[in-house]
Amino acid sequence: MIIETGYRLADNSRQLRRLFDERVRCLGLTGPQARLLLSLERNPNENQVFYADRLEIEPITLTRIVDRLEDAGWVERRSDPADRRARILHLTDKSRGIVTRLRGIVEALFEDMLQGIDAAERAAFAHALDRIATNLAAARQTETING
Repeated sequence: MIIETGYRLADNSRQLRRLFDERVRCLGLTGPQARLLLSLERNPNENQVFYADRLEIEPITLTRIVDRLEDAGWVERRSDPADRRARILHLTDKSRGIVTRLRGIVEALFEDMLQGIDAAERAAFAHALDRIATNLAAARQTETING
């Protein structure tokens, strides 16, 4: 049962990402581009290494994504005052509209995902996900210490 739950969790995550990628295409974005824009809004003023880690992609891949978004005028690189070699990423004024549209896509996607699940079940689900995140972070920290 536990292993089956893990498989279902991973499969649902994959399906959610695939559906997200399909839905953002209407905005002329790839899934990774859209995830980066949303991550920039949620976690502003970080360097490229931070965002590459958040998106689970190689830094060179993130650089290519940022190049395209910068060319489109949606992202701006600025020098990191704490590290001359690093660049801090910022959303531009032009990108605010696209980020608002992305949030709408995400909200609709989650409503579709949670259809038929009442408010109490949603709250319990959110609580369970928070607990899982805490447990995974603790396990990862243990691995780092023991690793």
